[in-house]
Amino acid sequence: MNQPSFVTPSTPVRETMDVEQAGPVLHVRLNPAAQDDTLSTAVLDDLLALLDGLHERPDVRVLVLSSLGKDFCLGADRQEYQDALTSDPTGAAMRRVADKAHRLCQALETTHVVTVARLHGSVIGAGLALAAYFDLRAGADTCRFRMPEVGVGLPPAWGGAMGRLVSEAGAARIRELMLTCDVFDSPTAHRIGLLHKVAPLDLLDDTISSWTRPLVRRSPEALVLTKRMLAGYTRANRMADVSLLDSHLLTAHLSSSRSSA
Repeated sequence: MNQPSFVTPSTPVRETMDVEQAGPVLHVRLNPAAQDDTLSTAVLDDLLALLDGLHERPDVRVLVLSSLGKDFCLGADRQEYQDALTSDPTGAAMRRVADKAHRLCQALETTHVVTVARLHGSVIGAGLALAAYFDLRAGADTCRFRMPEVGVGLPPAWGGAMGRLVSEAGAARIRELMLTCDVFDSPTAHRIGLLHKVAPLDLLDDTISSWTRPLVRRSPEALVLTKRMLAGYTRANRMADVSLLDSHLLTAHLSSSRSSA
């Protein structure tokens, strides 16, 4: 893919991601070793730390998230969930892991920077939930999406993202895709609002640039205010936000499944 001209960022280097800055645009690439395309606790910790650090970085106006692996993201690391329950059968450790996903999604929704998701390959489960919290989403025309949780016996509770997905794509379509666990393609994701733009993989960076170039010329105050207003209206449309319960729901379900095994 085309690479922008980078300058060295003040953001510390993290093992789970490659972080480089080009002017006011911060490029964050998951999986620099191109080995594991899941959202492990280490990835969540690094993303949370990075977003927290942006509070002191007014020079960063736009954040672009992509992955250096074969796929954008294959979902949550379910083995970590099982390991957490093994080490702490009370479920407290598991809830702490699940709560990190919720805090990450809230941080994305409230950060002052405009967030852009660059999607390729498979975008599965928690990967799709994470992408839904980005302000703008572009995907390669070869992307494949799926919400497999029900099919593997789990509630779709990662990050408390069901409300966000419903507000972005509509209850009817999300209900169908969550219950059937069907694979769907980029044109479908675009049609229902999960993607804003679709492009051939070799032109995907140009598509991202078509957003970032004008965004960095906009008034920072206008962008932040618009983001805050959109977040407020979106949350109001959810009527009742039960996402804070999702980590407890997931823990209770896994604990119950483990006990009956």
